[in-house]
Amino acid sequence: MKQILILICILCSFLFYSCDECMKEDSPELSGPYFGQEPPGDTAALFAPDIVSNGMNNRDMAFTADGKEIYFSSSVGNNNYVSLLYCKETDGKWSKPEVVSFARDQRYMFFEPFITADGKKLYFSSDMPVEGEQPMEYPDLYVSERVNGQWTAPENLGPGVNTEEGEYFPSVTDDGTLYFTRDESATRLSFIYRSEFENGRYSEAEKMPVEINAGVSRYNAFVAPDESYIIIPIYGGKDSFGGTDYYISYRQSNGSWSVPKNLGSEINSKDSREYSPFVSRDGKYFFFMSARTPERGKGSMTYAKLDSLHNSPQNGNTDIYWISTRFIDVLKAARKTD
Repeated sequence: MKQILILICILCSFLFYSCDECMKEDSPELSGPYFGQEPPGDTAALFAPDIVSNGMNNRDMAFTADGKEIYFSSSVGNNNYVSLLYCKETDGKWSKPEVVSFARDQRYMFFEPFITADGKKLYFSSDMPVEGEQPMEYPDLYVSERVNGQWTAPENLGPGVNTEEGEYFPSVTDDGTLYFTRDESATRLSFIYRSEFENGRYSEAEKMPVEINAGVSRYNAFVAPDESYIIIPIYGGKDSFGGTDYYISYRQSNGSWSVPKNLGSEINSKDSREYSPFVSRDGKYFFFMSARTPERGKGSMTYAKLDSLHNSPQNGNTDIYWISTRFIDVLKAARKTD
């Protein structure tokens, strides 16, 4: 009997090892720029399937300027658990996703990262309380600094930016100017605000004009590093494909902003969960969140198939897509001829 048990253990070990090797062979190759993926053209493609777009609710992209670090958000349990994740490329190989060091307390949400061009500051949203204060009802904006290769304990951006309302989605220009979303609980609407970095702190934030705060409500704007354009998820636009679409507005020579233009059907869809934009530091690729699903195909449904769909991207949860940014110049040229 003892010999039989030993043989069973050996067999099980062999099977587990074999399955593990199969998983390694079937897993995506994590090497080269953008995880070794073929960059997209003018057609949107799913970004990093089974790595970043992995079946969870995934959103909020941020890359370092050299493209060797990526930060993003994932959530489960109807957004009850929201984590800030990162992957890092070392010697050409990418690490698997891990939770950022300061974001491991599962009592709080950590999401919507933005990393500065020099890679030294990481901004994000969180509902963690300021030390010594009561738990917050709504998120604030925080920043962590990289010191000796490690992220420091986050600091609240302070009263110029944060209020008793919810503040979300920091986007920072090269000169330190901060754009972000603020909720208004009285109206249940969201607006885009702007705050300048002066004397080591952020000034009292100002609400952006109607060209930016267009539609019924608007969320989570991404501003170009030189403030030449801003991409705004707008709810209730007259030419919307769905509940919320991505729009773009261009900075005029006099400092004003153009009327926002819909980014079109290649980016926007009937899905209403399209409200997390990002442009790579080299300006080549636009990343955006969407929960679009493919058409149902033919064939028999099985439990195994349902289980596979549940744990795969494009299952109804939000995924990350990317596309060439050529549309930015095309829409700008078209605006001049309208």
